[in-house]
Amino acid sequence: MLEAQPLAILCVSSYEKGQEFIRTCKAAGCRVLLLTVEKLRHADWPFESIDEVFTMPEELPLQDLIYAVSYAARSQSIDRIVALDEFDMENVSALREHLRLPGMGLSAIRHFRDKLTMRAQANQAGILVPDFVHVLNYDNLREFMSRVPGPWLLKPRSQASGIGMKKIYSQQELWPWLDQLGDRQSFYLLEKFVPGAIYHVDSVVSERRIVFAEAHVYGTPPLDTSHHGGVFTTRTLPREGQETKALLEINRHLFEGLGLVRGVTHAEFLQAHADGRFYFIEVAARVGGAYISNVIEAATGINLWREWARLEVGAGNQPYQLPSARGDYAGVILSLARQEHPDTSAYTDPEIIYRVRKYHHAGFILKSHSHERIQQLLDSYARRFQADFVATQPVPDKPSS
Repeated sequence: MLEAQPLAILCVSSYEKGQEFIRTCKAAGCRVLLLTVEKLRHADWPFESIDEVFTMPEELPLQDLIYAVSYAARSQSIDRIVALDEFDMENVSALREHLRLPGMGLSAIRHFRDKLTMRAQANQAGILVPDFVHVLNYDNLREFMSRVPGPWLLKPRSQASGIGMKKIYSQQELWPWLDQLGDRQSFYLLEKFVPGAIYHVDSVVSERRIVFAEAHVYGTPPLDTSHHGGVFTTRTLPREGQETKALLEINRHLFEGLGLVRGVTHAEFLQAHADGRFYFIEVAARVGGAYISNVIEAATGINLWREWARLEVGAGNQPYQLPSARGDYAGVILSLARQEHPDTSAYTDPEIIYRVRKYHHAGFILKSHSHERIQQLLDSYARRFQADFVATQPVPDKPSS
């Protein structure tokens, strides 16, 4: 009788992240393969949990990626392929379809990568979204701008973190931007800019059911901090508050139509200043960036990378059980810093449980039993960071690893 072979998981990432995902897969008995870009070959990966590392050039064409992974599969089995970063998800979906492996294919991943698709799906589910139009037919664009007062946001359909977005104030301003885009215009949408507070809900989904969800509120909207600089913050919302209950209900309703079987998600919503209603902004089938997963773990004990790995390894064949969650509160503050290695020793509150050690960055993870204390500290630190550290740089037109 042949001995059962360990499950082989290929992790693909153009960015240095997902270390806990890799460790969890290895601890579960998997054979773990990592495919990353050449410049990250010697990055801070958990090499003790990786059986083999492959590298690829940045922006490798999809066809060449299929050739490379198919070649590797000649000598070893590959049972799962996982994109650790959002920008690798389309390519990984294409690899799954080509190799006939479990997981979301190209059509399914559009619900989590294509802002036009996810808006249409939310609309169909009766969830409010800011008025939008596909940048495709010019008569439709003119009708939209005549009917919907500006300003508007010109958004790439498959980017994140404000990358590539432009704020448009008049019809005359739009057309030169479209001329610059040329044949890439159809990969954009135009959306009404709705001033408001931005929230996010981060979830664990097992067999199409949300088994864990935490609601948070950003300080300054991420679009503002990415385009104009400043201090990024987010914090756990009071769990019994009306905002939290409304967000969790909209989040649950949203996922009923998205078709995600299992995994982790990061969804963003806006509460408009004008009418107080919640609008859907976007959703991704990944762990939230900017230390959001650290905030969630500090508040609840739930590590989203670890739970995502457990879901992938089980893949519906093993019953999934969410660990018990705590009910503390947490937050993160983060900014670009003028100094290469900022000195944060003047910040001494015991709620600081982690200090960001990153080149030209300053930041902390905070934890408390009180959501009021977290909010108070974030507000105070945001003012101090402006004087002590804050630096700015232009938002990129495309992501960089």
